[in-house]
Amino acid sequence: MKTLRIATIGVGAYENSRARTYLKTIQKLNGLYTLCALCDHDQQALEAVGSKLNVGALYNDVEEMLVEEKPEVVFVLIPTDGQSVMALTAAGHKCNIITEIPYAITLPIGDAISGACMENGVKWEIAENVWLWPHERLKREIVRSGSIGEIIHSRLWYTSGPYHGFNAIRNLMGCDVKRVLGYAQLVEALPYTSYGGTSEEASWWENGNIEFEDGTVCLYEKPPIAGARGSRWEIEGTRGYLAGNGVNDELVLKGDNGQVSYPFKDIYEQWTNGEKVLASVRVDTEPPLVWDNPFKDENVSDFDDVAKAGILHSLHRAVTEEVELGYGARNARRDMEIWLAIRESARKGSSWVDLPLKGVTELEELALTQYVRRYGHDPITETSSLLSTPFDRLSVMWTLAGFL
Repeated sequence: MKTLRIATIGVGAYENSRARTYLKTIQKLNGLYTLCALCDHDQQALEAVGSKLNVGALYNDVEEMLVEEKPEVVFVLIPTDGQSVMALTAAGHKCNIITEIPYAITLPIGDAISGACMENGVKWEIAENVWLWPHERLKREIVRSGSIGEIIHSRLWYTSGPYHGFNAIRNLMGCDVKRVLGYAQLVEALPYTSYGGTSEEASWWENGNIEFEDGTVCLYEKPPIAGARGSRWEIEGTRGYLAGNGVNDELVLKGDNGQVSYPFKDIYEQWTNGEKVLASVRVDTEPPLVWDNPFKDENVSDFDDVAKAGILHSLHRAVTEEVELGYGARNARRDMEIWLAIRESARKGSSWVDLPLKGVTELEELALTQYVRRYGHDPITETSSLLSTPFDRLSVMWTLAGFL
């Protein structure tokens, strides 16, 4: 199996940051990747991570790293507003890329990355993790097995980054969205600290109807901060339903004697160093329905670690075997598009909005204007002028719409 040379742009600001957990996963997948270089503006963080991971090729300048190291894969692990700039630059150097979620702050910016990748003959994977969690993988097998019968409808509550929830629901429903009807309101909230560390006293409340191409509907809500519910999604069929949040989940089947609940069970085995590693997930129906962890031999066990390994494996297969990406730009675009359509519907007085969207939404126009005002340059036409920019942890979409 070919090992690909991978470099990362961004090493994370603290020990348990998402970037550093990805770096740990990359090291576990040493049969797929060799970590060849790291790039970050923060010299102290760069040296600390480089020393810990035994990576000597450390850079502050992105283009210098791309020219000197010529990585086959670049993983962009910086804040949302900087993702597209680095992705366009890496694609221009004919590097395959992985970027963090979402697709981009606007669909045209994401489309520009997709076009650059096609022009340069490289692959682009987006690091959407929810659909790759072990429980979600088993849920898809349950739905496809026909265990819960024909899908009737679904419900989704998601507290932040709703594209994650749309991704989970869309994968379980098994088809694309036809149209949405949305509502959004900025409401007062008890003071809280945002993802970016700022103090906030307002939060967006969203809901909507998401109609799929087969006529089924998902009822969606993003509650404001400190709402009564956390993230949860449910898929109901004619013979039962699936409910949970990707961590605590159950399958409920209807029978002649009522309903029977089958909680998801996580099965662990001892790994070579004595630690426990996730071997499988199952529900004890008759016969049992089981998903086996393909990464247990690499000691990949944590649910999100399994998802990260799946993302990295997807790009590796796409590059070395010329197979389709597991998620890719099309799926990332569709998940982002659902959210934009909900906000566009809300702007139009909660009228139905068809997908795919036709043209650029008003929110996207505002986002690009805000981006240029904040950073001084357009991310598509003035990409190189933004390479040394310190990007804010919270994106312009958070400022405009409370969207991570």
